[in-house]
Amino acid sequence: MGNRSIQEKSINTIKFLAVDGVQKANSGHPGLPLGCSGIAYALWMKILKYNPKNP
Repeated sequence: MGNRSIQEKSINTIKFLAVDGVQKANSGHPGLPLGCSGIAYALWMKILKYNPKNP
């Protein structure tokens, strides 16, 4: 499995969870999360530093 495939699967998972959350809440619009899922992935993987031991 290539690095690009993992990125695509991760972004698609973010999109699915965003749409699922909007649907379950019966409120909101999925447009922004669908459009920004790639940005969210890039921020989380490339820029933000996360340490589970020291959040």
